[in-house]
Amino acid sequence: MRIVLVGPPGAGKGTQATRLAGKLSIPHISTGDLFRANISRQTELGKLAKSYMDAGNLVPDEVTIAMAKDRMEQPDAEGGFLLDGFPRNVSQAEALDELLKTENIKLDAVLDLEVPEEEVVKRIAGRRICRNDSAHVFHVSYSPAKKEGVCDVCGGELYQRDDDSEETVRKRLEVYHTQTEPIIDYYKAQGLVVTISSLGPVDEITQRALEALKREDDGK
Repeated sequence: MRIVLVGPPGAGKGTQATRLAGKLSIPHISTGDLFRANISRQTELGKLAKSYMDAGNLVPDEVTIAMAKDRMEQPDAEGGFLLDGFPRNVSQAEALDELLKTENIKLDAVLDLEVPEEEVVKRIAGRRICRNDSAHVFHVSYSPAKKEGVCDVCGGELYQRDDDSEETVRKRLEVYHTQTEPIIDYYKAQGLVVTISSLGPVDEITQRALEALKREDDGK
């Protein structure tokens, strides 16, 4: 299957993308991984992207699209792929359509992970990270430390990243509503959108997504 995964920050896209790609035996292609891989390999696209990032500018759509094109042309993506973080806006979605058209292939589904805005704020603003090891992550509501402000694993101080503050989360949601959410209507016009709730245990969300994608596939 060829799938685009969308949803607001805090919807669990990264977690579900990894799980769904594994279940469907297709590569998980994320924008962040594309940038890191190209920059670390010092490809021409990576050098170009880094020059924009070092200057504090957004990487232009055409660079992101070129990276995605290169990745989708790799042998492991011949049978399908799951795109996470791309397309990020309608112009990228239009470019993706043109790109797929030249390869004579089409998207099978756009999976929309739906989650209430206040739940997004609660999920992200409640995160606490260990200063000693950022791999130790807790949540004030869902997985609290045994002692408030202290890492269970190493005893380090737990803190809230600036990116996780409620004010920042709400700004990120505004950007999502303005820039990315319009692609849902764009793909709805093509009959591709499958919307599922991203509330509940991770396993249940994965199963919900797989069942919805299967219904979509069977209906074509």
